[in-house]
Amino acid sequence: MTDEVQKHLDKGMYGTPSVNPDEQRKFLGTFRERVYIQITIQQMRQEKLKKILDTHLTDYSDASVLINGNVSQTLQTSYIQSVMKAKLKFTVVDTDLQDDEESGLLVVSDEAVNEDTIDIAEKFANDISQSSQNDNEKKGFWRSLFHND
Repeated sequence: MTDEVQKHLDKGMYGTPSVNPDEQRKFLGTFRERVYIQITIQQMRQEKLKKILDTHLTDYSDASVLINGNVSQTLQTSYIQSVMKAKLKFTVVDTDLQDDEESGLLVVSDEAVNEDTIDIAEKFANDISQSSQNDNEKKGFWRSLFHND
């Protein structure tokens, strides 16, 4: 009986205990095991990675998106438009994460998915290298004049 009373008093004084609070802070209130894709604040500024995310958002039809509230309004708006186009739910999470290496955007599930690789640059490295090759491909004058690639 006294253990229950102590638990009740602790809950009243310190709030409801949470599981892995550091992990939840790092992953915008969710757990690592529920994350499909993670994009840092710095990566959100790279147009190439945004295009890759736009391409793959529809692969996760059961997912929702968490956006760090400390990301600039222009970036938030840009990514929210992409998420809405993919018809996914999103939430802007108020957090104290402001460092460029912290989570800026997460594509998450309601259940554990246990993805081995969640960083967008690592997960879609093939897409990044292909887009780099396409950018570096030089088009001839006549090809650019007569073909709309």
